[in-house]
Amino acid sequence: MKKLPVAVLGATGIVGQHLVSLLENHPWFEIAALCASPANAGRRYAEAVQGRWRPPRPLPSSAARQTLRECTPPLDAGIVFSALDSSVAGPIEESFARSGCLVCSNAANHRMRRDVPLVVPEVNREHLSLLEKQGYGGGGIVTNPNCSTIGVALAIAPLHQKFGARKVVITTLQAISGAGYPGLPALDIIDNVIPHIRREEEKIETETLKILGLPEIGADIAVSAQCNRVPVSTGHLLNIAVELEARAAVEDVAREFEEFNPLGDLGLPSAPARPLLLLRDPDRPQPARDRDNGGGMAVSIGRLRQDRVLDFRFVALVNNLIRGAAGAALLNAELACLGARKSM
Repeated sequence: MKKLPVAVLGATGIVGQHLVSLLENHPWFEIAALCASPANAGRRYAEAVQGRWRPPRPLPSSAARQTLRECTPPLDAGIVFSALDSSVAGPIEESFARSGCLVCSNAANHRMRRDVPLVVPEVNREHLSLLEKQGYGGGGIVTNPNCSTIGVALAIAPLHQKFGARKVVITTLQAISGAGYPGLPALDIIDNVIPHIRREEEKIETETLKILGLPEIGADIAVSAQCNRVPVSTGHLLNIAVELEARAAVEDVAREFEEFNPLGDLGLPSAPARPLLLLRDPDRPQPARDRDNGGGMAVSIGRLRQDRVLDFRFVALVNNLIRGAAGAALLNAELACLGARKSM
């Protein structure tokens, strides 16, 4: 089948770079345009990211040769991936939606709009129906959640679906790459933990409810989050405790984690074989050892046990740059295009 042309907005940033890397040799999509700030527009992509390329794979030669464009429509692309900073993303993303593009956004600007789907495909793919209410004509905006929220939503979803979740308490240990490139000053983060990340706790608490609820109706769950920045390069560790509505044993919870695979038969290229990996070793998951599980798209879970205050507690690990950002936007685009692909 012919590949669909796509564009990346904010292509020189750390999330944009990971999108460029993931799109290399993608079976459905090919990069038609790379876009950046006016200061970088007109430069070769290789020149703009020289010395700053962060993905583990080498810079794709096809992308390296491209000339960066400004983030303005029209572009020869029906799908636009937005890795823009939230300070500029809102109106730019709307301009592309109005021009007829499907915008798959990693930015926070539109996540909590009632008519914008905030999607984790394994959890709430039915929320894509909200695209029909946006009024952009042939275009639209679909968002992926905050990088920690994705880990929380994926871990809680099978338990909420089976037993009902009543309360969720989360403490995050978030990697410095979550702050973007170049990140935090070394003297602030080396030998230190910072117990505050601006607006992060509010994002987790509100976005989780939107994802786990019905379209336009949030879930009736009490969610409490505390966020910390730690000196780890990549991989957000989430300490989660949950109270359930129905009684369950540890083995029941473990089974729900291991059998959870709602996308297994859809053939989406970026979907991991298993979205949740339950690790049995008592000291796992660990960012350095487990953040790339499932190509960075799987959430690893460990230390599952009963809790003396709520019902159960466990540790979850999400790769904040792949599953929590670039890979999440890519999987949303694949899900949104699935019907069109089948009809081709």
